[in-house]
Amino acid sequence: MSERDGYEPGVPCWVATIQPDPEAAAAFYGELFGWDYEDGGGFFVERLRGRDVAAVAPLPPAVDPPPPPDWITDIWVDSADDAAAKARSAGGSVLAEPFDGPAGRVAVIADPARAVFGASERRLHKKGAQLVNEPGAWSMSRLDTPDPDGAKAFYATLFGWTTETFDLGETSITMFRLPGYVGGEPEQPVSREVVATMSEVAGSAPAHWSVDFWVHDVDVAAATAERLKGTTVVAPSDTPIGRTAVLADPAGATFSVTQINPAR
Repeated sequence: MSERDGYEPGVPCWVATIQPDPEAAAAFYGELFGWDYEDGGGFFVERLRGRDVAAVAPLPPAVDPPPPPDWITDIWVDSADDAAAKARSAGGSVLAEPFDGPAGRVAVIADPARAVFGASERRLHKKGAQLVNEPGAWSMSRLDTPDPDGAKAFYATLFGWTTETFDLGETSITMFRLPGYVGGEPEQPVSREVVATMSEVAGSAPAHWSVDFWVHDVDVAAATAERLKGTTVVAPSDTPIGRTAVLADPAGATFSVTQINPAR
């Protein structure tokens, strides 16, 4: 179990999904992960064991055409305004200028390959996800990008992340590290400095930040998602760290679920 009461600058701190029907999405994830949820006035805060773990928000009304349903990762910063300016200087773009929301001041940023994330300057009473790295909670976010070298340079400039790449046979994975940070769990399969991961996608595939949730049983989670009118995008399979699957909710937002192998 991993309870949190705040994060350091440069550490992913929160996940939210934007949805055409937030209440229906809140109910879907509530049953899938065992979350309770509360209406916050147009958006829903999802909780596990009474602790905030994620949010469900409506699609932004002022954007035409509206973005597709998706999961967004927020990264903790000291200043959303400074992060937006630095992102522009590093070759990224600002999709939403810093604004004051329910949890703090946030800028919505796209990296040079157009992967979208939030730079979140949290208010004291809203300190990000209060529970992570246990079944039913968010564990890690991953960047899929056609330009890993560009991403390495961009996120190093913006957040001070360093990288290390591991060969997994037919593929490889890059770990984003924040030097000196101690997060995660002692038993996790990667260094506790790791704050996110990255994989290269081929050709013209779009860059995208995705989210992963730990579960007790991946196969049960996939079956439950399908029963609730979601879909299995990538069937459950075994990996070097455990068992995983990629799922989509009824609106089409994708996410992954992982069952960690404790022996690893």
